[in-house]
Amino acid sequence: MASAWKKDKNQKLLSPKTLISLLVLSIIFLSSLFFFFSNSSLQYSNPNLSINSPYPIPPFDCFKCPQSKPIIANVVENLKYPFVYSLADLGNLPEKPHKNIVRLLKGKPFRKPDISATIQEVLDSMRASGKNGIVVDVGANVGMASFAAAVMGFKVLAFEPVFENLQRICDGIWFNRVASLVTVFEAAASDRTGDITFHKLVGRLDNSAVSEVGARLAFKSNKEIAVQVKSIPLDKLIPPSQPVLLIKIDVQGWEYHVLKGAKKLLSGKPAEAPYLIYEEDERLLTASNSSSKEIRDFLKSVGYSKCSQHGTDAHCTKE
Repeated sequence: MASAWKKDKNQKLLSPKTLISLLVLSIIFLSSLFFFFSNSSLQYSNPNLSINSPYPIPPFDCFKCPQSKPIIANVVENLKYPFVYSLADLGNLPEKPHKNIVRLLKGKPFRKPDISATIQEVLDSMRASGKNGIVVDVGANVGMASFAAAVMGFKVLAFEPVFENLQRICDGIWFNRVASLVTVFEAAASDRTGDITFHKLVGRLDNSAVSEVGARLAFKSNKEIAVQVKSIPLDKLIPPSQPVLLIKIDVQGWEYHVLKGAKKLLSGKPAEAPYLIYEEDERLLTASNSSSKEIRDFLKSVGYSKCSQHGTDAHCTKE
């Protein structure tokens, strides 16, 4: 017995890094099994996809989209209306996992995205004042703004041209049970209809920018892949009769072109004009041959005279 005790005592324990790696792999494996069996045993229909679609381009069909994998998802902390979203950036596994993976392993929710809290605060205020309408999310990424609105009961039109992001949005539509509220378009909102070149970053394929330089500035990478995606102006897709409560735009320097393509939508009466949130990063705008002054001048020309800065985001309304 004594020799057996000595033998056991000399065995090496697993390092914390190895334990984290095993836990991450276990979560990935169990998530993949869950989605395989749930998707193979049940059939779902998307109420936003119909033969007589009112839109000039067809919505993205999540139920025909290949399942993203691995799936690491969690609820977001400290929101009045919580939601779940799926991570696209996992970090460098196993050495340096994404911070939200570390939080998950510690039993904590994902960190609250600032844009999610902002969207819910603005919409809560607008609903309290009796306003109603849809939310437009341009540059939806993995859906953190879209789901923040959808779990409040608002209908959302989400624009996202990057396939890897679309897969994660589809995850979130299922997790949050909002298929009847979120309509997704595999397209970039712009000022013209056609095709546009996007630059996806090697190692961060979940993110993109129209400008090659802008992509590198935004995500600190020197390698990117050029892909062709559809582009469409918001004015071509959203009819004038459709009330729009809020438009959020985060497109890595392409904001001016999105706004130009929504001129009719933004030219309504103050009581009907959507609340506008857009990223105003001068470096990214310059990389796309634009500027914050050009945007502000355009917004003034359609009646948006009141703008305030919130970090790198600008909030604009009509008085």
